[in-house]
Amino acid sequence: MRRAELTVAALLLLAAASAAGFVVVYALDSIGHQTQLLGLTLGAAFACVAAALVVAGRHLVPVEDGEDEYGSPAPEAVDQVAEVVEEGAVRMRRRRLLAGAGAAAGAAIGAALLAPVVSLGPAFDLAALARTPWRRGRRLVDEAGAPIPAAAVRPDEFVTAFPEGADPEEIGSPVILVRLDPARLRLPAARRTWAPEGIVGYSKICTHAGCAIALYRAPLFEPAEQPPGLVCPCHYSTFDPATGGTVVFGPAGRALPQLPIRIDRQGNLRAGGTFSGPVGPSWWGVRRGRATS
Repeated sequence: MRRAELTVAALLLLAAASAAGFVVVYALDSIGHQTQLLGLTLGAAFACVAAALVVAGRHLVPVEDGEDEYGSPAPEAVDQVAEVVEEGAVRMRRRRLLAGAGAAAGAAIGAALLAPVVSLGPAFDLAALARTPWRRGRRLVDEAGAPIPAAAVRPDEFVTAFPEGADPEEIGSPVILVRLDPARLRLPAARRTWAPEGIVGYSKICTHAGCAIALYRAPLFEPAEQPPGLVCPCHYSTFDPATGGTVVFGPAGRALPQLPIRIDRQGNLRAGGTFSGPVGPSWWGVRRGRATS
């Protein structure tokens, strides 16, 4: 039994090592062929556990062959079962080793199964979901890094802007600019100064599933058409830029975060602060949180 016990322990420890390897590969994006390695390490962990169970079942678990007719069990059957269990326990000499190896395998496989949960978002620093690169005085630039003058935002068109000097790939970076008739603006009272010359800015990230707002509905015949709207082409959430980015259609659950806009002495656009709320899809605390710089 010594060889079988050592084999079982070795297989369980190998399973633990393979599961730990899964966690390491998952955490390091720089590793090549990551998908293949993830499948290999997790598959090896379960294969080693299965092999350990097969070896234990064949060599460590006692087997009793009996020939009895079906029917009510005899009174002595309970004693026979207890005897078989005791015999199996006696045959295992290295119980601590096997228990420790089993615990290590279970813990490592559990960690491997829980590792992808970390990708759902930060577990402790939830404030990271509300941080943006925008702050008061930061200039709005285009994709080439050139400043955007107020005159470049024309009616019936939209312009995508980014914060100067920040990472344009950051979720809180892209902003959509549109120019509306100032007389038609119905912004909240606290945002009445956020739209100089009728220019309003909103996060380009849809608050439904994080897609990019890529369409601007500008009516050509206003009496018979819907008012201007920012539209996400993925699920057709539509937001009213005249009322603070409120949802007028689609599955989005909250308004687009608005960015306060200023015009400097050179006629270029600058931010008057950060967004009115957290950017991106809704998470559990988004309605209680505020965007931060």
